[in-house]
Amino acid sequence: MASSGSIIKVMVADDHPLIREGIAAVIESQADIALVGEANNGREAVEGFLQHQPDVILMDLQMPEMNGIDAIRAIHQGAPSARIAVLTTYRGDVRALHAIQAGAVGYLLKSSLRRELVDAIRALAAGKRWFPPEIAAELAEHLGVENLSLREVEVLQLISLGHANKVIAKRLAITEDTVKGHVKSVIAKLGANNRTHAVAIGLKRGIIDSSLVG
Repeated sequence: MASSGSIIKVMVADDHPLIREGIAAVIESQADIALVGEANNGREAVEGFLQHQPDVILMDLQMPEMNGIDAIRAIHQGAPSARIAVLTTYRGDVRALHAIQAGAVGYLLKSSLRRELVDAIRALAAGKRWFPPEIAAELAEHLGVENLSLREVEVLQLISLGHANKVIAKRLAITEDTVKGHVKSVIAKLGANNRTHAVAIGLKRGIIDSSLVG
């Protein structure tokens, strides 16, 4: 946590140069905030944290080599007091929940950076949490809801790619009947009407990766 009156040191980890440049431009106009490091992937983020010891880390979720969740977890294990905010385009509560479980204390939507970035950085540096109202609402709505197992997430992801049960069974080296059981369980846990509805819910909640869906 930054001390009162000191410069807030910020590090940003995102594999998109334009995002990093945009954040840098906003920070440059603030007298009390300084960008001390940038990272292109999760591994660089962990190394950068050790090198620069920033007060606030802005972490993208999807990056090469090491994703944001794993990087958050790695940093948090060595520095439990690290102030890390997820930097993402996703509103999915599952991603937010995973980030919080890994050690994140903030969640910033890239679409809101222009109006929220500075306030979020100052709040995080002051030891506060930062979650947009819509993210907090989704987290509260799904709190206590039974989560999908890792296998069920795999099945749902393959369904989103248009694969039939027979193909999914072959890909996962399980029987077709087992796939059918997983599909039934996924639909029930998500409160979906059918497979297509389950995929839509999975995308909205960030359970499956939208970048993989055609």
